[in-house]
Amino acid sequence: MPYVQKIIDDLKKFNPAQVEFHQAATEVLVSLRPLLEKNPVYQKNKILERLTEPERQILFRVSWQDDAGDVQVTQGCRIQFNSAIGPYKGGLRLHPSVTTGIIKFLGFEQIFKNSLTGLAIGGAKGGARFDPKGKSDGEIMRFCQAFMTELFRHVGPTIDVPAGDIGVGGREIGYLYGQYKRLSASHDGVLTGKGLNYGGSLARTEATGYGSVYFAEEMMKERGESLEGKSCTVSGAGNVAIYTVEKLLQIGAKPITVSDSKGMIHHAKGIDLAALQQVKEVERASLSRYKELCPDAVYVPLSEYPKDGNAVWRVPCQAAFPSATQNELNAADAEALLKNGCTCVCEGANMPSTLEAVDLFLKAKIAFGPAKAANAGGVSTSQLEMSQNASMQQWTFEEVDAKLRGIMQGIFKNASETAREFGAPGNLVMGANIAGFRKVADTMLALGVY
Repeated sequence: MPYVQKIIDDLKKFNPAQVEFHQAATEVLVSLRPLLEKNPVYQKNKILERLTEPERQILFRVSWQDDAGDVQVTQGCRIQFNSAIGPYKGGLRLHPSVTTGIIKFLGFEQIFKNSLTGLAIGGAKGGARFDPKGKSDGEIMRFCQAFMTELFRHVGPTIDVPAGDIGVGGREIGYLYGQYKRLSASHDGVLTGKGLNYGGSLARTEATGYGSVYFAEEMMKERGESLEGKSCTVSGAGNVAIYTVEKLLQIGAKPITVSDSKGMIHHAKGIDLAALQQVKEVERASLSRYKELCPDAVYVPLSEYPKDGNAVWRVPCQAAFPSATQNELNAADAEALLKNGCTCVCEGANMPSTLEAVDLFLKAKIAFGPAKAANAGGVSTSQLEMSQNASMQQWTFEEVDAKLRGIMQGIFKNASETAREFGAPGNLVMGANIAGFRKVADTMLALGVY
């Protein structure tokens, strides 16, 4: 479709070097072709052109002082992509790899992910090139305070509600929220992922990992199968991966790998959740420490990874849960997974598979859960936190978990039925993209040109 290709070409021309954004936009736009052919009103009203251009891009300087008394300077940003169906919602990422292109891809994906939840939230993302690893609590606090000093004027409980992402956990959210309260003199739900003592929600920590497994269960159920007893590879060792492992263990599956920036663990008898949490949540150590706690596990350092991919995906499994970061699973990894008998891939991270890998999964007709559907559990529970804040209540863990499961089941049903509607049963990439897009696009049409 020439119209779609022109938009992709223009994105690459006018947003040079933002390769992650190009990738995310290409995946969505190409899969929308059947809908655009059926409904020319979207093309006539330039919905794609409007949707791929952020409503607002905020760049600001973050100056802070380290423990040695030296001033450090970096750039912070918040990209508010689309607010058609509700206030902007999306995480903040603190990592040395952060670029505008990465934040734009994350914000663009967030539009459709948030739409799929069925909740009234728009899409945004933000962050900075700052690495919390190796920093003292004082340095992290001063950075977060400096960051919020610039951001606070652009957010609000009905305007933009940031959350955590890579590098932003409960500690960072606390420092950010404390500075927001100081500057705004208000106590409201302007951040999610807060501590339970000041407006946080039970089950928020577990939500993305749990939600990914709930989505995988729905995919397997539709095929008359189950995850119970299946060997599962999981990448990452952060919040998403840990609680993916926990939920897999709870349903009787066997997670056998986790990974971090220095290497991976292969534990054939199953990951020891208590040891993993001790290493990553208590000691904040490398996974080589897990090997010390569980001597029967195998530790593979990054230097021994295959040159053409990720060692995690070379471990034979029946289901895979990429839960670390973008583009961690390439075509060579996909081929290895399929060759080794993997029949289910469920994305817990944001865009962890390359376009070539996704194509291989779709052609093989395995159960493939794209990130914008499968990892929507976190933002869904963030919106549930917003609801609790607005009503000044706190629901039980069981109440929130039940709502989360229902949301993930609804996302799967919506994506699956939409895929069938457009003659591509089982293609949840197409189903999720069209379903997410259609709700936002129809709302934009109803609101007029803005």
